[in-house]
Amino acid sequence: MVTDEQVRLLRRLRMDGKTQEQAAARAGMSVRSARSWERAGALPSQVRTSRTWRTRPDPFAEVWDDRVVPLLQSDRRGKLQAKTVLEVLAEEFPDQFGEGQLRTLQRRIRDWRALHGGDKEVFFEQDHHPGQQASVDFSHCDELNVTIGGEPLRHLLFQFRLAFSGWVWVMLAFGETFEALISGIQGALWALGGRPVGLVSDNLSAATHELRRGGGRALNARFADFLGHLGCELRRIRPGKSNENGIVEKGHDLAKKAVEQALIVRGSRDFANQAQYESFVRQTLDRKLNAPRQTLFEQERPHLLALPASPYPTYTRFSATVRKWSTIRVGGRGYSVPSRLIGHTVQARQYANHIEVYYNDRLVESFPRIRGEQTTRIDYRHIIGSLVRKPGAFANYRFRQELFPTLTFRLAYDALRGWRGERADVEYVRILHLAAMNTEAGVDRALASLLAIGERFDYAAVQAAVAPPTATVPQLSIGTPDLIPYDRMIEGGR
Repeated sequence: MVTDEQVRLLRRLRMDGKTQEQAAARAGMSVRSARSWERAGALPSQVRTSRTWRTRPDPFAEVWDDRVVPLLQSDRRGKLQAKTVLEVLAEEFPDQFGEGQLRTLQRRIRDWRALHGGDKEVFFEQDHHPGQQASVDFSHCDELNVTIGGEPLRHLLFQFRLAFSGWVWVMLAFGETFEALISGIQGALWALGGRPVGLVSDNLSAATHELRRGGGRALNARFADFLGHLGCELRRIRPGKSNENGIVEKGHDLAKKAVEQALIVRGSRDFANQAQYESFVRQTLDRKLNAPRQTLFEQERPHLLALPASPYPTYTRFSATVRKWSTIRVGGRGYSVPSRLIGHTVQARQYANHIEVYYNDRLVESFPRIRGEQTTRIDYRHIIGSLVRKPGAFANYRFRQELFPTLTFRLAYDALRGWRGERADVEYVRILHLAAMNTEAGVDRALASLLAIGERFDYAAVQAAVAPPTATVPQLSIGTPDLIPYDRMIEGGR
């Protein structure tokens, strides 16, 4: 079929003096077609008539008005699928309808809805002004299949995106917590060097709570205080209306696609640590998303407002008395602390990804924050001093699984249990004490070697494998110094 572009090219070439054969060849048509179209006149699209007749009989003609249209009319939201309608017809007329007619039915339903269906939701394109608005949100990124040291990294990305320029800043997160939210917002603002007039977000549980009366959600007092500290307004979208925060929702898609492509080019999805991965993501997005928007960003920067003199604390404070189990409660989760603090009141600071414990304003311990469904974190180093004196407590210890720091330790205990029976508890607790007094990695390597050999071992064998070789002190022989040269110096060199 000859197109308008081909005809325009043909006529231009003929006007330039090309022969009919030459012009036809350049325009990609036969000489006969060229002869028909080279004269000035209508273009193919202007003389082509639309086909209004069917090339084959309509298989739904007999049932369309009586059976199909009533179903479509009762479905004003347009959710009814053609496949469902076909199943209804096939059940009633088994010899007349089948799966081979699905595409025909889909086209007929599409055309009917275009002419007679209900109204669809209209989306209104927005005109954003520089410095006025930024959107924030979290997005799950498990589908990227990133690993840290070979272990899967279940994580989210917090994203901050300016509405006018599209400038984006991201942060690694492990939950939609209050601490992660304010850390992300402030991290973006301080990297930006200014703040927009307002922020847009959905009804994040980190920032809002459900109202007992009347339903709906309201801002948490702490998040409202945070906004007041920044001097920012907040607009929340309606529940289920993610399109109202489309700037960042689309941004999630763009960001993850950019990271996915960069990971493919990198050739590996494994990183040495989380910091290396986060740096990789930021560099990727700076190159792929921010660099093309640099001109718009430079236009927006002068319109940003000043930041407060200091950032808002990115942690939540807790005060707790260390219980006789050498544990404290922070944010509804249990954490062990050094046993010397039992009975004392400590202050805990809960950050997005870790906990800090203070006694009399002095930092005494820091450890990762619990994620997911885990409720308690026990560090064997905090309690091993008591446990090695009371090894019988190991068998029924409520959090015994926390006392296997690696899979190798667990395998070693199972092997000891098979060889030594109940005596295995004593041997294992002493091995755990050895790890606390030396290095966990060293004991892990020793256990792995002993397990690989396949012979029985006990605490003494592990200790011998871990203990460093005794250093040999070299024997030095220092002769009697010759003082004659010094005497000569004193006497003036004689």
